[in-house]
Amino acid sequence: MAADLAVKAPPVTPTMYNWTGIYFGVNGGGAWGTQDPLNIITDRFDALSTGVSGGLVGGTAGAQIQLGHVVLGFEADLDWASITGSATVTPTIFGVAQPFTVNLNTKIDWEATARARIGYAQDNWLLFATGGLAVFGNKTDLTTVAGTVCGTIGTIDCSGTDKRLGAALGGGLEYGFTPNWSAKVEYLYVAAASLEVVHANEVRAGINYRFGGP
Repeated sequence: MAADLAVKAPPVTPTMYNWTGIYFGVNGGGAWGTQDPLNIITDRFDALSTGVSGGLVGGTAGAQIQLGHVVLGFEADLDWASITGSATVTPTIFGVAQPFTVNLNTKIDWEATARARIGYAQDNWLLFATGGLAVFGNKTDLTTVAGTVCGTIGTIDCSGTDKRLGAALGGGLEYGFTPNWSAKVEYLYVAAASLEVVHANEVRAGINYRFGGP
């Protein structure tokens, strides 16, 4: 009779995917929006917006903890960017048109963000929202249509650089394809300099390696 008794193995409990850990990765994507290039040179000019578009690529670092289905974390990134625009304009000062026209070329050449993240995890899928601070590095070059030498117009400098502080808000979806590797796609809306100078929409993808997991 003992030989007829079947020996049953204990049931195997499936391992739940764990999003907790510190991670590093890369990201890249495209951006489009508007920028006020003349405010970078001087605040004496009225607001002017010109369209900008381009790409960005860089690195990501973050940390997060999973509590049940909820994932809380913090993420920062620094990206090289080439988000550019150009236009030919007649500047106005306090609403009064000036007697000259300029060609302008404007560029956002780097971007950094520091954001909180909150997400809902369903095994190795993570749906998240994110928000925090953003900083743009801007550069604008101006030349007059008449070919006037830089610095001879009075209120215009023919080039300028500046950093613009603002906010970033967005969300995305991340998929863990191994216990430590994950891929994500996200959208960010970024507005800098009191919501007046830069408005940018960004769609980015990234891959992260996380130290942690089961």
